[in-house]
Amino acid sequence: MTTSVHRLYIAIMVLTVIVVTAILAYKGVSYYSTSIEERFYHPDHDQFKPSGIYGHGLGIAGTLLMLVGVTLYIVRKRWKILARLGRLKYWLEFHIFLCSLGPVMILFHTAFKFGGIVSIAFWSMVAVVVSGIIGRYIYVQIPRTIEGRALSLGEVQSMKLNLGELMRDTYQLPHETYGAIVSAVNSHDLVYNKNLISGIISKYFEDRRAVRSIKIDLKKKGLPVKEIARLTKLISGEIRLNNRIARLQTMHKLFRYWHVAHLPFALIMLVIVLLHTGITLALGYKWIF
Repeated sequence: MTTSVHRLYIAIMVLTVIVVTAILAYKGVSYYSTSIEERFYHPDHDQFKPSGIYGHGLGIAGTLLMLVGVTLYIVRKRWKILARLGRLKYWLEFHIFLCSLGPVMILFHTAFKFGGIVSIAFWSMVAVVVSGIIGRYIYVQIPRTIEGRALSLGEVQSMKLNLGELMRDTYQLPHETYGAIVSAVNSHDLVYNKNLISGIISKYFEDRRAVRSIKIDLKKKGLPVKEIARLTKLISGEIRLNNRIARLQTMHKLFRYWHVAHLPFALIMLVIVLLHTGITLALGYKWIF
C-alpha cells in the first residue's frame, strides 16, 4: 500500500465514523434530547428505546462490529500464514476503526441511559476505547519491521544516517548553519521518565521551531527549493528517529503496562455483553427474528 493509498484508507475510515455518528445523532435528536421521564410519551419511543427495532438493531450491529474487529486482529496477529494478507499495521488500523464505530452504535443503542450491570459494560467499553487510543500512540512510537516486529535498540540505531557527512559531501553550508542542524538533530536529551507527556509535547514544538528556523536559514543561503525540501525532510526524519531512540525503553515499558490495563477492561466488557445478550434472549427480545 503506497503512502497516498494508505492516507485515503485512513481518511475513509475516519470519515465513516464521523458520518455515521452525525446520521445517528440527526435521526434521533428529538428522542435523545427528551428527558428520560418523558420519553415513554415520545412518538418514536417504541423505535428508539434500547429494545426497539432501531435501538436494538444498533446494539446488535455495534456488538458484532467490535467482535469482528477484535477477532480479525487477533487471528491475523497469531496466524503467521495470514502475513500475506497485508501488514499488521493495516489490520490494527482496521481493528481500531471497527472498535470505534461499534461503540458509537452501542452508545446510541443505550439511548444515553446508563444503569445497572450494563453500565459497567458501557464504562468498560469506554475505558477500552480510550486505552486503545493511548495504546495506538505508544505502538507507533516503537519502530517496527514491515511484518510488525518491534525493533531492538541496536536495530534502530543502525537506521541512523550520518547526516553531518552527507551535508559536507553534498552541500556547501556555512559553519553556523551546519552547527544549527547538528544541534537540532542531536537535541534529544530531555528526561522523558520524569514527565513523559509534557516532555514529548515540549520536544515536539522545540523540534518544529528548530526545523522552521533551519528552513528559513537555508532559504537565505540561496539553496534551491527542492534541495531545501529534501534536506529539511532528512533533518525531520533524523530528529524523529533520535527521539524514538531516546525514549525507546520507556515506550517498551509503557506498552507492557498498557496490555495489563487494556485486556482486563476488554474481558469485563465481553463477559457482561454476553450476559446481557443471554438475558435479553431469555426475556424474548429477538429483534426482527
